[in-house]
Amino acid sequence: MLDDQETAYIARAVALAEEALEAGDEPFGSVLVSGDGEVLAEDRNRIAGGDSTQHPEFALARWAAQHMTPEARARATVYTSGEHCPMCAAAHGWVGLGRIVYASSSQQLSHWLADLGVAPPPVATLPIQQIVPGLPVEGPVAGWDDKVHALHQRLHGA
Repeated sequence: MLDDQETAYIARAVALAEEALEAGDEPFGSVLVSGDGEVLAEDRNRIAGGDSTQHPEFALARWAAQHMTPEARARATVYTSGEHCPMCAAAHGWVGLGRIVYASSSQQLSHWLADLGVAPPPVATLPIQQIVPGLPVEGPVAGWDDKVHALHQRLHGA
């Protein structure tokens, strides 16, 4: 169960996902928060330009590697609209970031896309723990997963 502050972080991640959708991109957004509760960086999906690696979680992992000590990275949390894909989970693990809280899971996204008749992505939608064993994760977050579902329905015209 998230406290009020954590709920605000997940709300911001979902708002960033909506910003991505409104900018013509896929609806994903993420917020990097220090162990002390300070928002350090945030980003949204930017793959519409043709580079499918421009995920917010990957960008935040890269930012953390450049701006945070290993100890600070381990204490940080990434709040995100959708569970990290394998590429982003690996980046998160490689730079030693801490906990992940996601509004919606990869499993949910797979079901939603199938229900909408959308082809699966070219990379398997695996749970974070299969990519980074032992990493603390929390999600999906009840109520916020419904908001993310609605964004994917808008993206695919449902």
